[in-house]
Amino acid sequence: MRILAIETSCDETGVCILEYTVTGVVSILGNALSSQIEIHAKYGGVFPTLAKRAHAEKMVPLLTQALDEAYLLEVIEEPIDSKDKLDFLNEKESQLKEQLSPFVSFYKKPDIDYIAVTIGPGLEPALWVGVNTARALSSVWNIPVIPINHMEGHVVTAMLSPVESSSSSKVYKVEQPQLPILSLLVSGGHTELVLSESFGKYQKIGQTRDDAVGEAFDKVARMFGLPYPGGPAISKLAKEYRETNPPSAHSGGGGENPFTMPRPMLHSGDYDFSFSGIKTAMLYTIRDLTSANSRELEIYEKQALACAFEDAAIEVLIKKTLKAVEEYGAQTLIIGGGVASNTYLHSELTKLASVKLLFPEPWLATDNAVMIGMAAMTQVISENITTREAETLKADGNLSL
Repeated sequence: MRILAIETSCDETGVCILEYTVTGVVSILGNALSSQIEIHAKYGGVFPTLAKRAHAEKMVPLLTQALDEAYLLEVIEEPIDSKDKLDFLNEKESQLKEQLSPFVSFYKKPDIDYIAVTIGPGLEPALWVGVNTARALSSVWNIPVIPINHMEGHVVTAMLSPVESSSSSKVYKVEQPQLPILSLLVSGGHTELVLSESFGKYQKIGQTRDDAVGEAFDKVARMFGLPYPGGPAISKLAKEYRETNPPSAHSGGGGENPFTMPRPMLHSGDYDFSFSGIKTAMLYTIRDLTSANSRELEIYEKQALACAFEDAAIEVLIKKTLKAVEEYGAQTLIIGGGVASNTYLHSELTKLASVKLLFPEPWLATDNAVMIGMAAMTQVISENITTREAETLKADGNLSL
């Protein structure tokens, strides 16, 4: 089984080709990804209109690259007229239509079984580029489309265990986690706890009431004058502080940090989160340190503040997650999303979790097309597949898992 997958939910344009064999392995035959970080850095976050334009510009080159890597790109001897198949692309999608039209006219239908595409959640202008690409390819090639929830991709990607890796291919086994599964999904746009008592069925038991944890990391980085995305830089500063200020024998752990941040909703009795309070506390602390003396933060102050912030945010995530593991009897804990690559979260959960713990490989933690293809592949394998007619595909920025 081969699946062509498309991801355009935010600021990463991704296209990949996955193959599943009877031996139970998944091969990444082709994978192309383009980041828009440089485009959005000066805005301190993702600008939807620019994201849409960049997706449309990169889509066909990435599609060509992924198919070429998979040895599935073959020129048609007699070009076909596919204009009527692309008429649904209106003036707002003229850039995409200009690139797709010659592509589908000059290249043969590839040997794939399904097209998978992210339909939400995310930025709707960005999502529509991927959705319209899938609609066009499905109409021209007569291949069924599987609509995918972006968050399901984060769940299933953590189940990939590498078998072998080379410059030409990546091969994975799919872990068979014990049920029930609890997933902590943490990224720049989402912070959710999701329970799965059976494969492909999801119950959201908690979510952020304001900022997502990744968004809070980025906003704190902005307070330090660090460029977007700033989350990894904050974690780097925090790590430097811990390395130079190790816990003493009498401190009980955590070192002698002069700064302490609040732990919002830690004892709320539910599984919801809030990170705006930590962000505000950081803002006031930085203001008090700098405005009185009209100065900038010293490097040791940035390190200590970053550590205090990360300690607070990660403690809330871990304690609520482990409480949910116990209450719901989860046998497997999955961590997904960009913040899953946070080394402090990884090390603390590894020490404290008493159940099977699954993290994605770092390169698969951020948005990519592999996760979308894996979600579709899981649906097909479990015979819980939902395909959609091309003309009925729609983007939904607020889609819930």
